[in-house]
Amino acid sequence: MNENYNISSSPHIRDKVTSSNIMLMVVIALLPATIFGVYNFGVSALINVVLTTGTAVLAEYVYEKLMKKPVTIKDFSAVVTGLLLALNLPPTLPYWMGPLGAVFAIVVVKQLFGGLGQNFMNPALAARCFLLISFTGRMTYFVYDGVTGATPLAELKAGNAVNTMDMLIGNIRGTIGETSVIAIMIGAIFLLLMGIIDLRIPGTYLLTFVIFITIFGGHGFDPQYITAHLCGGGIMLGAWFMATDYVTSPITKTGQIVYGICLGVLTGLFRLFGGSAEGVSYAIIFSNLLVPLIERITLPKPFGKGGEK
Repeated sequence: MNENYNISSSPHIRDKVTSSNIMLMVVIALLPATIFGVYNFGVSALINVVLTTGTAVLAEYVYEKLMKKPVTIKDFSAVVTGLLLALNLPPTLPYWMGPLGAVFAIVVVKQLFGGLGQNFMNPALAARCFLLISFTGRMTYFVYDGVTGATPLAELKAGNAVNTMDMLIGNIRGTIGETSVIAIMIGAIFLLLMGIIDLRIPGTYLLTFVIFITIFGGHGFDPQYITAHLCGGGIMLGAWFMATDYVTSPITKTGQIVYGICLGVLTGLFRLFGGSAEGVSYAIIFSNLLVPLIERITLPKPFGKGGEK
């Protein structure tokens, strides 16, 4: 035999797609929601986006330099974290709060657990919850067109009528990036076409949520009520951009479906029976914590290991 074989450790199947390519695609997909948020809320939204995203990148650079670790800011993961956090913030938030959340996301949730690929929950959402608990008043203060008031989702929870068309377009109160479903879906379709995400997690999530509120929402199968819930709050941004995070979601196909069901049920529970009108952030974080258990249950047995005794 004259053939030479290369012996190496796994993985043996490789792809030209890198982490930086994927993260850059996510950044591009978030641009429609970001641009609309700036257009909708003005200069304060732009400043919050720039400061929060820039601080996330700077925090990663400084931490890795201090710890004498390879600098990884070129993989765009810090940009994605900072941008997602900024899009989950009220546009009127004091300019120092977003950067504080960015430092928490990068240093505490990401780097202290080993960096990209090691964090056990979504850093941006963990930082949002940290800010929400620490500064509840400022994180729940919303202004649109110079008028302070409740978000449409809060109005819906109170039993008041809401304008679903305004919610679809985004002419409503809310966080910088969650208001326009159209802008979010433009980015989501881009990710689907590029093969960065698939429909398994967001599709199961949204379908489960619709079934849950149909059964327990007290309105039956009311298309307007269901549409208002889907267009209100952060469910669309969460379903397409945060629940699909590679690091904190299951790797198995069955596990992704179970994960989506957990997300839909938890979001429904928090929205219908919780004290707040929203619940997406907590639903995703709780589901992130369940991922190791989900994967343990759904991971196929290696060939040759045999069945249950």
